[in-house]
Parts: sequence; structure tokens; C-alpha cells
Amino acid sequence: MAEFIYGHWAVMESLRSGRRNIEQLLLTETVEEKGMVADIITLAREKGVKIQRVHRRIMDDLAGGGNHQNTALRVNAYPYADVEDILSLAQQRGEKPFILILDLLKDPQNVGVLLRVAESVGVHGILIQERRSVEVTPAVVNASSGAVEYLQVAQVNNLVNAMKDLKEQDVWMIGLEAGPDIAPIDKTDLNISLGLVLGSEGEGMRRLVRDTCDMLVTLPMRGHLASLNVATAGSVALYAAWQARGWQGWKA
Repeated sequence: MAEFIYGHWAVMESLRSGRRNIEQLLLTETVEEKGMVADIITLAREKGVKIQRVHRRIMDDLAGGGNHQNTALRVNAYPYADVEDILSLAQQRGEKPFILILDLLKDPQNVGVLLRVAESVGVHGILIQERRSVEVTPAVVNASSGAVEYLQVAQVNNLVNAMKDLKEQDVWMIGLEAGPDIAPIDKTDLNISLGLVLGSEGEGMRRLVRDTCDMLVTLPMRGHLASLNVATAGSVALYAAWQARGWQGWKA
């Protein structure tokens, strides 16, 4: 089933990554071939992708009202990975598994931001539940600036069961939660085989998901607000986990 990825960076990284079958690059009739648009056109031509000019109204419809920046790419559906693929990637890199687990997040913007940060810190993969959770849609690809095209994202039927399977393979489940009497993240050893669990917007982790975690951590706060947006909190936690690994893989 074909879909349309839109926005400069989402289109560019989809072309670069080569993970999907790319059928066509669409440009609005009036956009000029300069700057990043020119770079996209050059790369598309190098890869033998057909290019077509369309009316802006058509592009607006294809992007569903999203900020398409006059570019869209017709591609096949997102290729999900298996949990085994995620663990294999960690093994190939010679690293302890570093997995992001999202419990029924529904906002494409939040998920896209988290995926972009996850790719930046070297996460080996992401777990999402197949039902009642956001999928890797064009809106998510756009919000991630195309980072998801380089990630292993696994859809699972039951998130709790997947967490239990990972625990049997010595991956520790650490849930991020706001509240008193929870260990601060800087007092917890994150240089371990790690599944970092984030709850949904507003509701947090479901009870069974929380109960399946080996431990909970929180971000210390000193202001008037009691919590952070899940994308912001998750991003801080992801960088804290990478820092605990000694910025593994970073080339200054």
C-alpha cells in the first residue's frame, strides 16, 4: 500500500536511507529548483526516481494539511522490524541493548520527536503496540525529520508480553514517571541492557506496564510545574542513558 511522505527532511532522508521502494517524487508547479529542493531533485535523479509537478491543492490533500514544503514522495508502507532484529543490531554493534518502549502514545508530533532523539543517541530499536497506538505514519516521519527511516521499529501485539520476553533476555525495564518517592534518574545505573519505558500523554504508563518494569525513575524538577511533556521528558532520559554509556559511538 502506497503512502506519501512529505516535507524536505522527511523526503531527503527517505531517499538517502533506501529502505523503501520509492515510486515518485512530487513537486508543486511553482516551487523553484534551488536550495534543499534542488538537492532533493538531484538525489532523486541519481536514484532514477520519476519526478512530477502537481498543483498545490493536490499536494495539500496528499499531506493531509501537514507542512509539505512543496515536496512529497510516493513510497510503500513503512517496513516494521521484529524484536529479534533490534537485539541483533545491538549484538552487531557490540553494545548492550538500548531500546525505547512507547506505551500507547497517540500524538504523532510527540512520537516523531522521540524517534528523532532516539536515532541521535544510538537506540537500537523502538517497541510500540499494534493497536491503540500511533503507527509510523507520514506525519510521524515528518515530525522525526526522517530519522525513523534509519530506525528499527517493532509493532507488537501485546506490549507487556514483549517486555517480559526482553526481561528473560536480561534486558532491564526502566519506566520514566513523575512523582514522589521515585529514584532520580541520575541516581540510577543506566549503563545496562536497557528498555526505557514511556507512558502515554496525560495518562502515563498503564498499570500492567508499570508493574512489569524492574524499576521506576523520575526527572528531578525544581520549578512550579509537576511534570514535562512526554517528548521532552523522554528526550532528556534518552540522553541521560547515552551519557551513562560514555557517549558510546560518538565521534567528536
